[in-house]
Amino acid sequence: MSFEDVKKLLTEKFGDGVIVGEQTNGLQPALLINPDDIASVCLELRDNPKTYFDFLSSITGVHYNDDTNRYGVVYHLASIPYKTQLTLKISKPHDKESAALPEFLSINHVYRTADWHEREAYDLLGIYFEGHPDLRRILLPDDWEGFPLRKDYKNAEYYKGIRID
Repeated sequence: MSFEDVKKLLTEKFGDGVIVGEQTNGLQPALLINPDDIASVCLELRDNPKTYFDFLSSITGVHYNDDTNRYGVVYHLASIPYKTQLTLKISKPHDKESAALPEFLSINHVYRTADWHEREAYDLLGIYFEGHPDLRRILLPDDWEGFPLRKDYKNAEYYKGIRID
């Protein structure tokens, strides 16, 4: 199934609002999905016999640090039997002054491999995945302050008396 066929399938299933854009200038085209629809879209792409994207290769969190302080998540899906790949992207602005974390829906119930990928995005970027069963740090110590992959992160000089800068 081609990129255009996937777009048509998703639009027919969920309506015109599900795809908010596309990026076709890179090595692998990406569909920009409405963040509220990501779990439903992934479930459809996994269960539909025409697409059967049965493998979640990776999830990557992104801090764009643009005018709206956007955060995003990139999903790399693959269909092993059809030997095809698809990239999905979601993003939304986040208030820099807010103490709340940027929040997206978890797809852990669709792909079990999302468990650790979402934990990594939480740990390093502070992206909260609503519905994740065990969202906690995976790489850094539990008492680490901040999220080191954010563009506005400031390195601490010391951690528990040890110089880290």
